[in-house]
Amino acid sequence: MTEKADLIELAQSKLNPHRVDDRLFGDVSAALETTTGAIHVGVCIDTGSGTGFCAEHAAIASMVTSGEYAIARIVAVWRDAEGRLTVLAPCGRCREFIRQIDQANIETTVLLGHGRTARLHDLLPEWEWPEPEQPAESGF
Repeated sequence: MTEKADLIELAQSKLNPHRVDDRLFGDVSAALETTTGAIHVGVCIDTGSGTGFCAEHAAIASMVTSGEYAIARIVAVWRDAEGRLTVLAPCGRCREFIRQIDQANIETTVLLGHGRTARLHDLLPEWEWPEPEQPAESGF
């Protein structure tokens, strides 16, 4: 098993879609490895009231519950109705969430599928707080 495939396989093993009315729980799963080597998983929960969360949030909550904050690598997966597995890049909200949990997470490796990876800072452009604008020189 390759270093990339292990997290993907673990995440896919946690897929467990469950429909409640028009909402679907557990159809996206995430797995992460901390910088100490601990592994955490989570699934998404879609709610009608907007209180649901992505699978990455659930995995990160598990990590924080265990007293860790720095993520070495993370992946999320989804399986379609034909059984095909897709590796999903984190949404913008998740990218920002990962970054805010620990300053070091800007270097987290995100598994993107098809053997590709990226550092979080490459997926989250303009993440640093900008410098203030310089006062314009008056032409009067």
